[in-house]
Amino acid sequence: MASFRTRGVLLLAALATALPTAAVSAERASVEVEGARFPATLEVDERRYERIGHGLFRYMIWDAYAGAYYQAAGYPRPAPQSEVPRRLELEYFHAIEAGDFAEVTRERVQKSLPDNEFARLASSLSTFNGRYRDVSPGDRYALGWDGEALTLALNGELLYSGGDQALANALFGIWLGDDPLGEGFRDDLLGR
Repeated sequence: MASFRTRGVLLLAALATALPTAAVSAERASVEVEGARFPATLEVDERRYERIGHGLFRYMIWDAYAGAYYQAAGYPRPAPQSEVPRRLELEYFHAIEAGDFAEVTRERVQKSLPDNEFARLASSLSTFNGRYRDVSPGDRYALGWDGEALTLALNGELLYSGGDQALANALFGIWLGDDPLGEGFRDDLLGR
C-alpha cells in the first residue's frame, strides 16, 4: 500500500499533467483578436466547422479586420480552394462602403484568374458583388461554401446564396490563395 506521501506526490503529478490539457481546451474554445471573438467550432445548417486559424489584417498602419477560417469537421486541412465545405469570418474595425467591397472583390478575382475563367464567372460575380452592404465597426461578414452553394452573410443575415465552386474558390482565394491580400494574414488563417 502506498504511503500518504507517495499518494500525495502521485496526485500532484496527475494534476500537473491535467492542467496543460485544461488550458489548451479553454484556449481552443475561442480566440480573441483585437476584441473580435472566434469560437473553436461553428454549427451551420447542421454541419460542424472547426477553426483552422485566425489573424489580424493590417492595411498600411491600421488594424482593418480580424478573421478566422473554418472547415467542415473531418476533412483534410487546410483546403481553402477545393470542394471542402468551409467558412471565412471577417469582423471589421472601420466603416467600409459596399461599393468598395465590390470593387476590390472584382479586381482581386480578375487578377487571380485567366481571362476566359474570369469571363465565365463575371455575371455570377457581379450578382454576388451587388449583395454587399456597408459595414460599421463590429460588423461581421461570413463567406461560406457548403459543398453545393456559396453564401455571404452580414451579422448572420443571409445576403447571397448561389454561385458555383469556381466562384467560391476564386473568392476564398482573395484571402487564402497563392496571391492573397496579405500573405501573413493568409498564413495565420491557415494555421501555418
